[in-house]
Amino acid sequence: MLFAGCIAAGQGRADEVRVAFVTHGQPGDPYWTIIRNGMNDAATKLGVTVDYKSPSTFSTEEMRRLIDAAVASRPDGIVVSMPDEAALSSAVEAATKAGIPVIIIDAGGPTLAKKLGALFFMGQFEFGTGLAAGRRAHEVLAKHPLCIDHEVGNVALEARCHGFSSGFGFAAPVLKSSLDPVVARKALTDYLAQNPDTDFILTLGSASAEVALEVIRTLPADTRPRLGTFDLSPKVLDGISSGDILWGIDAQPFLMGYVPVMTFNLLKRYRLAPIVTDNFYPTGPSFVEPRDATAMRLLSEAAIR
Repeated sequence: MLFAGCIAAGQGRADEVRVAFVTHGQPGDPYWTIIRNGMNDAATKLGVTVDYKSPSTFSTEEMRRLIDAAVASRPDGIVVSMPDEAALSSAVEAATKAGIPVIIIDAGGPTLAKKLGALFFMGQFEFGTGLAAGRRAHEVLAKHPLCIDHEVGNVALEARCHGFSSGFGFAAPVLKSSLDPVVARKALTDYLAQNPDTDFILTLGSASAEVALEVIRTLPADTRPRLGTFDLSPKVLDGISSGDILWGIDAQPFLMGYVPVMTFNLLKRYRLAPIVTDNFYPTGPSFVEPRDATAMRLLSEAAIR
C-alpha cells in the first residue's frame, strides 16, 4: 500500500518535521528504552524533532489523554501502541481524520491499523509468536507450563499467553504479575511453592525474565523449570549463553522507533513512503539461541537489541 498522498498539516516551519510518540511502555521496562533509542537515533541523523510520552504506570485512560494532546499539537506524524483497541481507537481515529498520519507499533496489529486508517502496523503477530513458543516448549517435553503476564490489561500480552496455550493444546496457567521486581519475585516464588511440578515458564518481557531467572536459580538443579522469554537484555543473553534460558524472542524494537521517524521524514520532505503488504511491517519474531547470544550482547548493552 502506498501512502504518498498522506501529508500531515503540521504546525511549524515548512522544513521542520515533528513526530509524536505515545506508548503504553512503563519507564522501568527496558524494551521501551530500545524503542526510544531507535527513535532518538533516527531523529538525530535526520534532523527530526521527536516527543515521546507514556504513562508512569499502565493506564489506557492516561494514554488516551496523551494521544488527544498529541493530536491537538498537530505534528507531522503520530506513533502509537494499541494495548486496548476499545479504549484507544477513537483517539487514534481523531488523528487520522484530522489528516495526521499514524503508525501503530508493538501492540495492535495490521487489521486494526487498516480499520483506523493508520499507515501500517510494526511488530509481530502476538498470538502466532506465542503459538511458536508453546510448540517449542512442547518439543522439550514440558507438561506443566506457566505463562507470566507482567502487565495485566494489555491485550497483546494476553494474546501471547493464549498462543502459548494453543502450542501445548491445553490452557496453560497465567500468573498475573508486575514489573515491580519485588512483587514479581514474591508472586513467582509463591506460585512455584504451590505448584512444584511446573517445568516450563514463559515470560513476556526481559525484566520479567530476569526476575524468573533469579527465582529459578534458588531451586535445586533437578527441580528447576526451563525458561523461555520474549525480548532481550544483557542478563537474558547471558542466561541464554549459559543454558539457563532456552531462547529469547526478538521483535527488534529498535526498528519500531527508528522506522516511523524515517517514514514521516520522507513523507513530509519528499512525499516518499514505503510500500507494505496488508498494512503490516513485520519486525519479528526471531528466536535467539546460544549461538546468537554472545554476538548480540554488546548491542544489548547499548540498548539496541
